[in-house]
Amino acid sequence: MTASGEVSLDFLGTGGGRFVMTSQRRRTAGIRLTQGDTRVHLDPGPGALVFSNWAGLSPRELNGLIITHCHPDHYTDAEVFIEAMTDGTRAKQGVLAGTKSVLRGADGIGPCISGYHQGLLRDLIEMYEGTRFSVGDLDFTATEARHSDPYSVGLRVSSSQGGIGYTSDTGSFPGLADSYTGLRLLVLCTMWPRGNPINIHLNTDEALRVLEESRPKACILTHFGMRMLNAGPEGEAAYLQKETGIPVVAARDGMKAHISDVITLQGPRKTDEPMTIDV
Repeated sequence: MTASGEVSLDFLGTGGGRFVMTSQRRRTAGIRLTQGDTRVHLDPGPGALVFSNWAGLSPRELNGLIITHCHPDHYTDAEVFIEAMTDGTRAKQGVLAGTKSVLRGADGIGPCISGYHQGLLRDLIEMYEGTRFSVGDLDFTATEARHSDPYSVGLRVSSSQGGIGYTSDTGSFPGLADSYTGLRLLVLCTMWPRGNPINIHLNTDEALRVLEESRPKACILTHFGMRMLNAGPEGEAAYLQKETGIPVVAARDGMKAHISDVITLQGPRKTDEPMTIDV
């Protein structure tokens, strides 16, 4: 549990795309977002159940799940989490926010959550660009994304420690950065490295444009594909930091970001030295 005024993000998985997902070269377990007693899991893909328990983050303590689009590296463990969140189906509680494709299916995609599991929850929220909703003490706004699932969204989070953005999967488009201005922290899904154009996702060159236009106080890169892992995410993060002057870090599986007066990054091993970003 975080202190009442602190916000934390547990990067339980930092991989994305089919080949990383099926090889598990990086985990695809999503992100746990916590503020006080409010606990939300973003995009619980394969491994989310196993690595949540491994990190001591019981799915039974969740208040909400958010699924930004209907691709398996973002949703596969969601139904198990719903059963945990509803006390083994005995309590009608918890929030599920998902897109039309996730909840009802659209354009041949989805749904990925059964009607039975949707019926277990207290609240269902169907997200479109601009949809606003709350889970406990956290306020969310769905942001525009352009991806192969046409109903995909990103997120903007209002927390006790300032704004947090999460692009999820999206291609580059004019105005993408407009959704992420004025943030304390931007979590930027960057699939491929510099010089490697990729359709309906972002590479480092496009991430640079987002950062230059949105100017967050700090940025964490995640959701890496095979080409990014082969190139080295740390080098891409260092390049973005040098070009923009914004602190940029490449997430690692099991990394935790504590946000209070400063942002403190703690690696997954006890021997990892914490890194502090004073923003």
